[in-house]
Amino acid sequence: MNAKINKNIIPNIFTFLNLTFGMLSIIFTLNSNYILSATLIIMAALMDRYDGRIARHFNAASPLGKELDSLCDLISFGVAPAILSWSSFLINLGIIGYIISIIFPIAGAYRLARFNVTPFNNYFIGVPITFAGFFVALDNIIASYYPHTILSCIFMIALSYLMVCKIKFKKF
Repeated sequence: MNAKINKNIIPNIFTFLNLTFGMLSIIFTLNSNYILSATLIIMAALMDRYDGRIARHFNAASPLGKELDSLCDLISFGVAPAILSWSSFLINLGIIGYIISIIFPIAGAYRLARFNVTPFNNYFIGVPITFAGFFVALDNIIASYYPHTILSCIFMIALSYLMVCKIKFKKF
């Protein structure tokens, strides 16, 4: 038997690892293991960094893969960082905490939807959700050693704005 491997499998494995790390991050947040939760978001970012590159390398990029990547990114870099931040520090801020924890994934969802309907460019319009989620996770790690609730709130609001703004950022 000569079994041919579908070339879409390899990039999709990276995309599903991204989602797996995002879901594990949420689970570990629910168990109050915030540093591991943040670390899992960072690991998801590493998987996200390579899924598209691998898809292009194997000439396996597809509209389905793009949509799948966006759905996974919303969980790993929108929902997981928001839940982590809620549990870490936003929970103590009342209505302000609710607003910040909801605005962050909404901004990320908007950013992803806009990206999916925009033709390919050599720049990003707004900060990518992966970047925003990665830095919220990193901020949570730092804040676990050096608490800075107000700065973390400002940081999340700024990143939410930067995801939806129309500023062009060079792709890296």
